[in-house]
Amino acid sequence: MKSFYFQSIADLSKKIASKNVSPVELTSLLLNRIQAIEPALNAYIDVLADDSKEQARQLEEEVLQGKIRSPLHGVPIAIKDIFETKGRVTTSGSKLFTKWKSTADAIVVQKLKAAGAIIIGKTNLHEFAMGATTENPHFGPTRNPWNVNKIPGGSSGGSAAAVAAGMCFGAIGTDTGGSIRLPSALCGIVGLKPTYDAVSRKGCTPLSWSLDHIGPMTRTVEDSAIMLNAITDDPRAFVQLPFEAENLAGVKIGLLTGYFMEGLDDEVKGIFMQATSRLSALGAEVVEVQLENVEEALYAQQIISKSEAFTFHEPIFEKYSSDYGTDVQVRLNSAESVTASDYLNAQRLRKHFKGSALKAMEDCDVLLSPTNSREPLDIGTNPPHETIHTIFKLGKTPIGNYLGFPAISIPCGFTSNELPIGMQLIGKPFAEQQILSIGSVYENSERWIKKLELNQAYENEMNQDAVNIN
Repeated sequence: MKSFYFQSIADLSKKIASKNVSPVELTSLLLNRIQAIEPALNAYIDVLADDSKEQARQLEEEVLQGKIRSPLHGVPIAIKDIFETKGRVTTSGSKLFTKWKSTADAIVVQKLKAAGAIIIGKTNLHEFAMGATTENPHFGPTRNPWNVNKIPGGSSGGSAAAVAAGMCFGAIGTDTGGSIRLPSALCGIVGLKPTYDAVSRKGCTPLSWSLDHIGPMTRTVEDSAIMLNAITDDPRAFVQLPFEAENLAGVKIGLLTGYFMEGLDDEVKGIFMQATSRLSALGAEVVEVQLENVEEALYAQQIISKSEAFTFHEPIFEKYSSDYGTDVQVRLNSAESVTASDYLNAQRLRKHFKGSALKAMEDCDVLLSPTNSREPLDIGTNPPHETIHTIFKLGKTPIGNYLGFPAISIPCGFTSNELPIGMQLIGKPFAEQQILSIGSVYENSERWIKKLELNQAYENEMNQDAVNIN
């Protein structure tokens, strides 16, 4: 029965269309699974049981009438609780918003519903998306499905944990410095950050409006493409399916050196290099590429992120600073010293850095790097004053937001502690088709997805809790 919850969206879609799977029964079964597993992981802030059941009934009627809206028709999907949902509370992970209800759905939610997706619930996140651990002081920490004492990564950690544990078939996250890709890597799933502005941010609480991206988190690359097609506003980001490539012959991959290979745990580096060798074995030509001025770019990225976050929060923060978590207070206070000149110079450097990166990519199709630098941290070990730096210590993702280029994290192996590792592909603007196609070829050669179904770590925790209760 467990394998039922780990089906791909692509396979499930065919079964729904052929009437072999009922959206109503599917939703009911998934709600039961969430109820059973949620105490061990704390992936959700709000499970939309009644709403999802009503959606399922309407969508099932359409199936019986022969109407299928898209491959997401009747498929339960989770959304990060940072997206507005009509008539429902959207907390953004904060106690300040626990009573605020929107009068409209965010654009991405509208698009998912129009595609026939069932919104099963709203997932936990780092408060206001300002952190890389999803240790939320108001709603509790989300736990990593591979080791419940570890963080799942953040800020979209609830979305990653829910997908990895079979509590939804896909989820939506946000990514400002790696908040889709890092938790996807640490939880062993696929995370896609599309090209900047390819997905509307309207109705999403901003962290940093010029760095924020919205994208899918799934168990397979194909499922990420299916979800992207449902939510993108730009036809240039639309992906043609099915993927046709069976190998990587003719593909030239730029292996990022310098900063991207520094500070890695030895085991993580070894696993990543094995994945690089696999790409070569599949026919890709792998060449070393070095981006110039990466450290300056990362510093500028922090300036932009802090400045834009403070600008959004300033009116609320002045009145209710004590209601923010300690780590978010530290982050917002650190922005007060940033000058207009600092911000403008950071954006000016950004333009030059993008041009430099595109020049470096002239001789290759995509760039390749590790996603995470190390295994996930233990819950409770990341001090509040370190929060702003955590994403830079855990992963190699922030540069993708500074560039605004599409980037995907794909599972590429497991450490000796049975914790997942991810590799990152970065494409040129609107090269979603290319990075997804390359990722699909690699994924099909390894089939790491099977390990998600076999994972027992969180189930062992549930069993232990049951023993303690008895």
